[in-house]
Amino acid sequence: MARIYPLFSSSRGNAAFVGTPSGGVLIDAGVSAKRLRDALSRAGIPEAAVQGIFVTHDHSDHVSGLRVFCRQTGIPVYAEPKTRENLFSCHYVEPDADVRTLTEPVTLCGMTLTPFATSHDTVQSCGYRITMPDGQSCAVCTDLGFVPDSVKDALRGCRLVLLEANYDEQMLRCGPYPDYLKRRISSDSGHLSNVQCGELARFLVQNGTVHLVLGHLSEHNNTPETALRTVTEALHGYVCGQDYLLDAAMPEDGRMIAF
Repeated sequence: MARIYPLFSSSRGNAAFVGTPSGGVLIDAGVSAKRLRDALSRAGIPEAAVQGIFVTHDHSDHVSGLRVFCRQTGIPVYAEPKTRENLFSCHYVEPDADVRTLTEPVTLCGMTLTPFATSHDTVQSCGYRITMPDGQSCAVCTDLGFVPDSVKDALRGCRLVLLEANYDEQMLRCGPYPDYLKRRISSDSGHLSNVQCGELARFLVQNGTVHLVLGHLSEHNNTPETALRTVTEALHGYVCGQDYLLDAAMPEDGRMIAF
């Protein structure tokens, strides 16, 4: 049975484990090594089960735990070329860390991880489609300002998608952030709003997705209830619990979600 564990999901830190307690991978490591190790333990995942860490991009809420965790464990890191360069130049990893350049799909623990480009304000940003030995797929798709056809194609047919629902438009507009930060978040290289997430969710359900997990919710510009309501409204005509399942990942989660 394939499983995903959204260990951490928020603007403060992100990490998800995909696989089983006998072997799998981390997508990002955006919290301290101690918190990451504790979360794996609470989820019943031995540290030795982690066979690789796949980085989506080099912002601190996705890589802040890499340096210590990799130094302590020696687990290899996979990152796209420009991201790999920044991991070293920004000291997110040790100079001698095992960071492998990701230019094509990689197979670990029987799972094939395929990166796809996303639009975010960093040197290179990606999501991952993960295909299991039985052919079922899931994906992690956060930190993107808009959804081009290439992202839709990458996600098409995934059984489960961890999908960004970062902000509610009104909460962002009326919230405490300075104007420049509001513009950055809502730009085409920022984050997905609940409405944008809902539009993509509808496409996914129409094309084979049965489980949606909303992730990377902003602490200040969103709530789980608001995100879930907006996405549910976008899925009108489909019945939650019958045609699809919908969850919101908490900032510190750790649930096992089978697909």
